[in-house]
Parts: sequence; C-alpha cells; structure tokens
Amino acid sequence: MSYPRKGEKQISEVANALIDPVLARRAGINTALLGSWDEIVGEDFADCTRPEKIAWARRGDFGEENRYQPGVLTIACEGARALFLTHAQGELIQRINSFFGFAAVNQIRIVQKPVSLAAKRSRKPLPLKGEAARKLEAMMDGIEGDKLRQAIERLGTAVLGKRGR
Repeated sequence: MSYPRKGEKQISEVANALIDPVLARRAGINTALLGSWDEIVGEDFADCTRPEKIAWARRGDFGEENRYQPGVLTIACEGARALFLTHAQGELIQRINSFFGFAAVNQIRIVQKPVSLAAKRSRKPLPLKGEAARKLEAMMDGIEGDKLRQAIERLGTAVLGKRGR
C-alpha cells in the first residue's frame, strides 16, 4: 500500500475542496452525502433517488433564541417509487441525521423526476466504402439467412468503420 508523499494530495481531496463550497452554497449539501447516498437509503432506493438540496431555515426566522433549526431535504425520485419512499421517510430521516451526527433534517420533500442518466444512443455507423466494403462482402459470402446477414453486416460496418478512423 502506497501512502501519499509529504505535500501531495489525492485528487479526490482536491476535487472535494473545490466542489463542496459550491454545493453548500447552492444546495446545502456536500460530496460526502452524495458519495454515501446509496448506503444511506439502502438498495431499495439507491437506483431511483438522488438528494437535490437541503433548505435550511434562515437565522432570523425562528425567534429571539437564534438557535439551530433542522432543514428540509429535497429528494428526486423516479415514478411510482416515490410512494414507497414516502412510507419510508421516517426511517430515512433517522438515517440521514445519523450520517450527519446531529438533527440536520426534520422533513423530506419528494420531487418526481428522472434520476438515472439516459443511455446515449449510438449513431448509426456510416456505410463502408472502397476496400472495407469489398472485404465485408467477401466475409459475408455463404450466409443465407436475411436477418443473420443484416445483423452481421451491421456488426461488420461498425467494426471495420472504427478501425479505419
């Protein structure tokens, strides 16, 4: 196991130092919460939820005592899973507060919207020209099934087209 040399920092430390102040100002959360989110919510909600922001009460909003007030966590959740998340929000608030080590959140606001990134659809490869097209045709000699021939032609076009670039 290698340890960082004196004066060296891991890239995650540098990135967190840059990102955390921005997240704190704009959303009231930090990278530690984002990084641990899957463990906090558990496998039931890890793939369909994402913390959006924590709205903290303003200092002057809660009287002369000027004491700390927990915030409202906004969670993005996909589709019908929001109903199940609503039923589990009491336990989730406890998990989030135990993660922070104090009563950071007293309420959860659920917003239904897509969480997972949409898979990028690859573009259709450009048709082969010249020698590559002749080579693919020669490889496909003897293939009789139309569907199999079309599938192999698509595969060959993608493979030979990338090799030429």
